[in-house]
Amino acid sequence: MTTISDYFETIQTIAAGGSAATGSSKNGQGDATFQATVSGTGAVSATVNIEVSNDNTNWLVLGTITLSGTTSATDGFASAANWRYVRSNCTAISGTSAALSVVMGA
Repeated sequence: MTTISDYFETIQTIAAGGSAATGSSKNGQGDATFQATVSGTGAVSATVNIEVSNDNTNWLVLGTITLSGTTSATDGFASAANWRYVRSNCTAISGTSAALSVVMGA
């Protein structure tokens, strides 16, 4: 039986109060969607680069997700490009107890 988790994979999580960081690389795929969500108390914001590579050494920015809201914000994008590796790179996160989740869907 197929479950909802068969269609997406978490590629980065930053716990409440965490700092900007780069997630570990995952196997890429074509026709992927990316969604980032930041949540916390009061004003929260985060900036996330979705990065891709074919050699797991040299990384390119596929797209940037900029989030800003009150208690939470979410945004994302789709890509039809087929890259061997993908990762997220949280370049900024702020807000009281701000936490970030980035998922990739097939």
